[in-house]
Amino acid sequence: MAATTHTVSNQAPPLVGYDVYGGDRALTEGVERHLAPELRDEVREELGLLGHAAGSAQAQEWGTQANENPPKLRTHDRYGNRIDEVEFHPAWHRLLGKAVSAGLTDAWGRPDGHLRRAAGFFVWSQAEAGHGCPVSMTHAAVPALRADPELAAEWEPRLTSHVYEEGLRPAAQKTGVLFGMGMTEKQGGSDVRANTTAAKPLDAAGEYLLTGHKWFCSAPMSDGFLVLGQAPSGLSCFLVPRVLPDGSRNVFAIQRLKDKLGNKSNASSEVEFDGTWARRVGEEGRGVRTIIEMVAATRLDCVIGSAAVMRQALSQAVHHAEHRSAFGAKLIDQPLMRNVLADLALESEAATVLMLRLAAAYDAGTEQERAFLRLAVPAAKYWVTKRCTPMVAEALECLGGNGYVEESGLPRLLRESPLNSIWEGSGNVQALDVLRALQREPLALNAFLQEVGTARGADHRLDAAIKDLLTELADLEGIETRARRLVERMALVLQGSLLVRWAPPAVADAFCASRLGGDWGTAFGTLPHGLDLGAVVERARITG
Repeated sequence: MAATTHTVSNQAPPLVGYDVYGGDRALTEGVERHLAPELRDEVREELGLLGHAAGSAQAQEWGTQANENPPKLRTHDRYGNRIDEVEFHPAWHRLLGKAVSAGLTDAWGRPDGHLRRAAGFFVWSQAEAGHGCPVSMTHAAVPALRADPELAAEWEPRLTSHVYEEGLRPAAQKTGVLFGMGMTEKQGGSDVRANTTAAKPLDAAGEYLLTGHKWFCSAPMSDGFLVLGQAPSGLSCFLVPRVLPDGSRNVFAIQRLKDKLGNKSNASSEVEFDGTWARRVGEEGRGVRTIIEMVAATRLDCVIGSAAVMRQALSQAVHHAEHRSAFGAKLIDQPLMRNVLADLALESEAATVLMLRLAAAYDAGTEQERAFLRLAVPAAKYWVTKRCTPMVAEALECLGGNGYVEESGLPRLLRESPLNSIWEGSGNVQALDVLRALQREPLALNAFLQEVGTARGADHRLDAAIKDLLTELADLEGIETRARRLVERMALVLQGSLLVRWAPPAVADAFCASRLGGDWGTAFGTLPHGLDLGAVVERARITG
């Protein structure tokens, strides 16, 4: 083909070779806001290195390779021996190795550990989201294991290690390990009290044999799993190691891997237990109470993961609009496209500021902050994860046909986008959890209202939204039917309060006008006239 007929012009260059952390104003400002001043230089360097790695061509290639070469189940070896192993592409191990070495499983013992870990998880998830599952499970297993000090002393140093070691070996022979989780069963789903997996006590204290199944078991090549089973005194939590101390394989029969909509790089499996050795964690019959701390931590990671997907989609849309011209002008300078990009930027910044606030509350660890988290985490999990899919779809549309092509990376983000709304309890589960906390834990509501009330008087639309929320909270008639509406309003009021306090005036004004003031359409790009949309879009640009 003659070169004169194939001249490439007016195409945006790849978004590569940039600092995912340092180029994100909302993120960097948020981290510095909550971080202890004496840690700022250390954390700025730590996250800057990770940000450059996440934006590199190498990391992007790893993400592509891991998704184009999904895991494969090997149930037997060549001789017919059952091995139940999952093979991953080398890129998967490189992504995991970087995540672990960056401390993304190490939050519970470091100063401001949850904040810096949340920011790192947000940054590195933008390179590839699927490998975040075992990273999240490993991080979240720590508080559950602390229900048994002996188990915690044995396993916590390995879970929080910055060394990634692939392959199945006895945990005592490894410096670092990964954990998975198995709660749901085919007949129960989120109703874990319907679980039928039986736990038979052995003579040794705390030891059991499990018989049953798990319909969704995450990260099946992990070194250990927290699972639920029915013991004589009721539903209990158990630690199931993949390899026993003597080097033999525990009974962990992987029936198949799930063929999922997205999240292709990650293995989700169905497993069978048949005389599987396990160690009880916490009290017998108190399994939900024991594992709930793990669930809360993974729910926060769902918020962080969705916020990361949203930010990456926004970055791609803004980058394209900066370089693409149509009808005689750059897309980013055209009023209607600016409205769309500004609307997407508001959604992204609101999610980012909220996830950082939740992480900082974990670090504070006070009774007030724990009470705040009891409502704020499920409300945030409900709302942020639900906003992810429509936002990513709109960002994809900003690229036009180019966005619909796999090479753009947006289709992978779109397939990933519904995931966090489903995992760790879908929308109804989160909404009902909020109702449960409202009914049983009055301190939680007080802490939540104190948080949003900090910004009262700063914006009349926020003040009106808080008043309306109090009215809804006082009306108990049909509250379960109204639960989604109520939780949505709680999340929006919380986001509005945070943005009014900490975001630039243009961002806070646009958010309050649209999300709280009702001057908004039913699609992105319908922000009202008169807002400083140029300032909102400029803030969303990648800096540096």
